Order: sequence, then structure tokens, then C-alpha cells
Amino acid sequence: MYLEEKSESYYALAKEKTIDAIIEDLMAEYGTELTSLAYSYVKDAAQAKDIVQMVFIRCYQNLHKFKGESSVKTWLYRITKNQCKDYLKSSYFRRIFSFAKLEKEELLELNPEVNLLTKDRETRVKKIVLSLSPKYKEIIFLYYYKDFSVEEISEILKISANTVKTRLTRGRDRLKKLLEEEGFEWEDI
Repeated sequence: MYLEEKSESYYALAKEKTIDAIIEDLMAEYGTELTSLAYSYVKDAAQAKDIVQMVFIRCYQNLHKFKGESSVKTWLYRITKNQCKDYLKSSYFRRIFSFAKLEKEELLELNPEVNLLTKDRETRVKKIVLSLSPKYKEIIFLYYYKDFSVEEISEILKISANTVKTRLTRGRDRLKKLLEEEGFEWEDI
């Protein structure tokens, strides 16, 4: 799709479509991915959807500032990550939700269907990934689940490529240990 091109600025996009049409295309193409990213941070489906709505509002308000220095996808991921972090830092979140309460609510939300799904290997691995500390979880998530390169992750998180590589290595080591504790066999490639 034309939005994937790294070199496209707002002006290039605007020549082809109206801003409303551009936002609609972005929502259709990236909405699910961004919701998944937001959920990995806030662990609440409804809040993740709200955050993604705010992302697209910010995108609508700031699309004219997009210069095409990165891909549109990278730009949207960066906005989503920042919205999630802002939400998690907000006094509302800290006042209303304690981490213990969140964990308890997650257990209460489990129903038979979810219990069956959690037995699935892939779901268990995802849970283990989500249990990593945020700096490793976001690197593992972006690299393995969203197929971003080290350079793209560096752009999204605004950290050096070497820091991404270091966190990726340390994250893999921690993930390996957690997987082995859960009974998974680890194959070194």
C-alpha cells in the first residue's frame, strides 16, 4: 500500500487522498496491530482500544507534521507506545489500579474458553513474554511479533541500535530461563 513507503510525507499522501481517507486507511491497516501493542502495555482490552482511538486522533491532528523520515507504521507505533506510557504514568491509573488488583482481575476474567486457549503453547509463550520487564517485553514484542528490524525498533523507542541489540540479547536470555521453568525445551539455533 502507498502508506508503507518510508519516503512519503504528508504532502505526498495528501495529493492522493483527503486526510479523512488517509486516516481511514491507516485505521484499517494498523488498527489491530496497534491495539495489540497497546494491550501488551496496559493488559486491558477496552483501555487498549481507547488508547488506539487517541492515537488516531493524534495522527489526524498531526499528520501535516509527518515528514516521512520514518515509515508511517513506525510513527504510529511510536505514538501508541507513548500514549500507553502516558496512561500508565497517569495519576488516575496509579490511584485506581494497583498491580495486585490487575493480576486478580485477570484471573477473575478467565472463562472456560480462555482457559482452553491458555493451554495452547503459543498463548503460554505470549504470557511469558508479557511477564518480562517492560524494556525487554517491548523489544521482544516488536522484534518477534511485529517483525521490526533493530533499526526500526531503535527509531520507535528512540534508543540506539546497540541498546536494542543488548536488550534483545538480555530479553532472550530471560525468556529462555522463564520458558525452561515452564517446561519448554529450548533449541539453540
